[in-house]
Amino acid sequence: MSYIFVGFAILAAWWIVFIIVGIARKQTPIAVFLIILFFVWAVPEVLLLLSNPEFASVLFIVPFILLVQMMRVIPEYQRGVLFRLGRMQKVIQPGFNLVLPFGIDILRKVDMRTFTIDVSKQEVITRDNVPVIVDAVVYFNVFDPVLAVVKVADYTKSTSLLAQTILRSVLGQHELDEMLSKRAELGQILQRLLDDATDPWGIKVTAVEIKAVELAETMKRAMARQAEAERERRAKVIAAEGELQASEKLAQAADVLAQSPASLQLRYLQTLTEIAVEKNSTIIFPLPMDFLKALTKLAGKDQE
Repeated sequence: MSYIFVGFAILAAWWIVFIIVGIARKQTPIAVFLIILFFVWAVPEVLLLLSNPEFASVLFIVPFILLVQMMRVIPEYQRGVLFRLGRMQKVIQPGFNLVLPFGIDILRKVDMRTFTIDVSKQEVITRDNVPVIVDAVVYFNVFDPVLAVVKVADYTKSTSLLAQTILRSVLGQHELDEMLSKRAELGQILQRLLDDATDPWGIKVTAVEIKAVELAETMKRAMARQAEAERERRAKVIAAEGELQASEKLAQAADVLAQSPASLQLRYLQTLTEIAVEKNSTIIFPLPMDFLKALTKLAGKDQE
């Protein structure tokens, strides 16, 4: 007999604690609902305890059926959107909360953390008619849980599909060289357009990154030939500039040597000294034409 009264006291205390929680969280409808049901349950329970204690224990199951359905625990990284009889009421904060049972209240939990969407590879035709396959990543989070639940059925899937559409339309307006060299700028453009489009859904797009741009093998070979030709052009230009500078210096040296005829002879001797160091070359010593003419005249006189 005594254990039945102890059980009744425990269940009554549990029920009163739920009423206090409802009042503390300013959930007036829930507090009123619990107070009314408490008296509806407690008065018959007390009467049965006094008249038929064995049958009174059967009503102990009522708090478990009722109060357990009302308990909701929301983690710190989530928010709850409460619907009462189909009408949106408010946003439930993290922690222990109470809702009305039997389908009167419906609680939709919304994750507020940053989501990462790996946009499926999209085939894009650039403005200069080059087919490429683009792979991108979208980072976003929910800033308004009410809009994310009420305005769109599945905000993750909708954001992913919208990102694919905007990715194809934006990249198709740029040439291949811009797509390869200005990924950061294109990512900012995609982020701004996608954020504006998802703002009515309560979605904040924080970043869009273009991971990879895949080209056909023929285009890769063409770009390799282009890069090789560019390198050859630069090498030829550098060599030509070197020849030009060397010719200017040689012209200046020739002007200096022309001012002193003896200096040319000294240059000959210096060149012979440099050649003779290795001792593996045949040296042809140049002689002035005047000297050769003089030798020819002397040979002619001797013959006479």
